[in-house]
Amino acid sequence: MAEAKETLFPEFPPVSAQQWTDKITADLKGVPFGKKMIWKTGEGFDINPFYCAEDVEGLATTTSLPGEFPYVRGTKICNSWLVRQDLDVTDCKAANGKARKLIAESGVTSLGFHLKGDDVNAANVALLLDGICPEKTELNFKTCNRKAVDLINILFVLFKTKDADLAECKGSIAYNPYKRSLIDGIVSGDEWVNEAVAVVRAGDALPGYRVLAVDACLLNDAGSYITQELGYALSWGNDLIAKLSEAGLPVETVAKKIKFNFGISSNYFMEIAKFRAARWLWAEIVKASQSACDCPPDDCDKDGFCTCACRMKAHARTSAWNLTAFDAYVNLLRTQTETMSAALAGVDSITVLPYDKIFKTPDDFSERIARNQQLLLKEECHFDKVADPSAGSYYIETLTQSLADAAWKLFLDVEDKGGFAVAANSGEVQQAVNKSNKARREMVATRRLSLLGTNQYPNFTETAGNKIETPDGGCDCRNEEGAVTRLDFSRGASDFEALRLTTERSGRRPKVFMLTIGNLAMRLARSQFSSNFFACAGYEIIDNLGFETVKDGIEAARAKKADLIVLCSSDDEYAAFAPEAFELTRDKEIFVVAGAPACMDDLKAAGINNFINVKSNVLETLQMFNQKMNIGS
Repeated sequence: MAEAKETLFPEFPPVSAQQWTDKITADLKGVPFGKKMIWKTGEGFDINPFYCAEDVEGLATTTSLPGEFPYVRGTKICNSWLVRQDLDVTDCKAANGKARKLIAESGVTSLGFHLKGDDVNAANVALLLDGICPEKTELNFKTCNRKAVDLINILFVLFKTKDADLAECKGSIAYNPYKRSLIDGIVSGDEWVNEAVAVVRAGDALPGYRVLAVDACLLNDAGSYITQELGYALSWGNDLIAKLSEAGLPVETVAKKIKFNFGISSNYFMEIAKFRAARWLWAEIVKASQSACDCPPDDCDKDGFCTCACRMKAHARTSAWNLTAFDAYVNLLRTQTETMSAALAGVDSITVLPYDKIFKTPDDFSERIARNQQLLLKEECHFDKVADPSAGSYYIETLTQSLADAAWKLFLDVEDKGGFAVAANSGEVQQAVNKSNKARREMVATRRLSLLGTNQYPNFTETAGNKIETPDGGCDCRNEEGAVTRLDFSRGASDFEALRLTTERSGRRPKVFMLTIGNLAMRLARSQFSSNFFACAGYEIIDNLGFETVKDGIEAARAKKADLIVLCSSDDEYAAFAPEAFELTRDKEIFVVAGAPACMDDLKAAGINNFINVKSNVLETLQMFNQKMNIGS
């Protein structure tokens, strides 16, 4: 058997991080290493171009095993997770039929039911769960907070009637005391504490049910950075522990009743690190909050504190923020990588949003594909066979530490200001997340963040107005006007979609003519760039192979009744071609130069003001052209 520390390829000498840096710096030939190679994230830390063994020396994340405190590598020794599908319940009998079919035929092992508060009664719940075994399928419920205790009591009686083993019944009731301040901007007082205490005490009858929800997925859907989602989620959970323990509940009891519902962004490796850091930090928070452990010896691996209370229960749901209405099938690629992140990170259950969720009621096809995305990872990729396969990766271990540090800094800042309730009721959380949303949408507008099919490589001929349905949802108890800032759930694609739909609904589709001339390579490259640029607004693109003269190009454009003429050539040739083309188009068509040539100032002096290039704010530029052509006005 090989020795555990056997050196592979001994003929190659070890290379230090400094040696790698020196080599890269030399190859950059004077370009600053930090400017070219360091990724400036929005998470509160930067990312290096490479990592090595030196970066993970002494990290606490590398010493634990799966199932061991502080649970960096998972709360269990395997990597099984539950495949969950959520159902909006409007008809209990119909929902029951669908749920039973999902369990029997579709590989679903966890169900989520969204019930309106007025529909919570024994008859409806019994009808909803008819024929469903609560010991074999995890059951999760979301309803109005005021109905949480009633729902728990109804479930307890129902399960007893079915002679179910309550210890084997797993699920959750999403009691969320902060959803009104976050979603509706309505300030919540401390009156919820007594209600939450009643929820937890009622929940004692269902030991396998988590009845308090930390819905960090709301922050994710609102465009938060990963650090914010994690830091605020920890503060949210800590606030529940602090307030309910002050009301007389043991810390361990409260901790065991909290379920974290996270979103998953498309930042693949950082999301893996997020869940690892979340388990680690939450375990430390719960440990520090405890006074003593009274768990039975067989139930808890004691070390002076209740380790089972330190295990985070984490559900993950793919994000709505980066879903798009145009080229919607690309959403499948986004949700697949997101699901991979959560699965590799060892979450307890996953919901994959159907690709059409944000613009219509999902149909059978989109829901089936969403379920199969998880089943693929289980049955064909065997992601459930290895716990924390990313452990030991220099990059992910360092990311885990960096995220933990940044999230912990935010957590301490919120605690210093009075805790999550104070921050949410003052609007501070919402304002910080909305600021991040705005910054990320600005990155989409300038293409520093790509949304394929929306701000990059759009489908030129697609229309979406006929497939977008206005969602009819919302809790039946929202009837007050918000007093503080609420979360902005504008998606990354929202601005571009509004722009393109404005064009589509105007009944007029502007024609953009590519006047390609001169240098073959440059005119083709700039024509392709410009075509994708203007197609983001839904304009009709007329491309060409090239013209011998500017005059020939202008005449061809007029024959096509072009609204915009885009000159596509090389920087050196623009000095001659652009003024000539501008004179021929003056007061007739909108003239645009593709690029940022050295002669730009001279061209501007000649009256040419429209330029598009890689540094352009695509969104603002296209909005400006819409205004010039009176589209949507």
